[in-house]
Amino acid sequence: MDFIRVRASADGAETISWWTGDVYGWQDDDGPHHLFGFEGVNVARAIADESGWQLLTREAAAYLDPKTREILGTWDNPFTGAEVEVQHVFNDPVNQRLGAYPVPTTRVGGQVVYNVDIRLAYPSPLKVSEFPDNSASDTYRAMELFQFFAKEEDVDSAAANVPSHFSWCRVSPWLPWMAMAQRPGGLVYHVRGAKVERVPERLAEHVGEHFLRAPSQWTGPNMSSWSAFAAKVTM
Repeated sequence: MDFIRVRASADGAETISWWTGDVYGWQDDDGPHHLFGFEGVNVARAIADESGWQLLTREAAAYLDPKTREILGTWDNPFTGAEVEVQHVFNDPVNQRLGAYPVPTTRVGGQVVYNVDIRLAYPSPLKVSEFPDNSASDTYRAMELFQFFAKEEDVDSAAANVPSHFSWCRVSPWLPWMAMAQRPGGLVYHVRGAKVERVPERLAEHVGEHFLRAPSQWTGPNMSSWSAFAAKVTM
């Protein structure tokens, strides 16, 4: 499966993907506002099994001041006027099974573009009745829209690990720690990144060694900002 070589590596070696971008938010008749910068890392390992591939990953990311690009500790919410503690992304694991369906591809301008659109709708880990300040709905609804770009000559080679760049857009509800309750509106993430040998030093220090190494076996359930928030407040 060519996409595995573009997204990770077909020989089981770990790969590092780094990204940087921004997060925007809006309410009805208000915005969009540039709320955060966003920088992160995903470490992945692909393992073949009888049904296709297991993509074993964990990821971490930091919310940044949109102007200074410094990592935030607290944030002054312009919608509510309240200062809130920022909960950065530390998701472990974030696993997928691949191979059951072909990934849509387009060859254009000497590149192969892989398109992965993920539409999400499932019971939220944060029920409104239990988390009225932190949950928009009892159903989590979002879209994760990825495009991966690789040179045709690299994809057509026999290399297990194909160099690639990617873009990612996410449309999602307000983050739980923003304490937006059921206010109308939401967030759009827009980032770009690539496979890299190492991540910037500041980000490496922020995420720690664990999030710079890929998992070696399947575990679950997957972690998200919503399940991480639920786990933190119920500890």
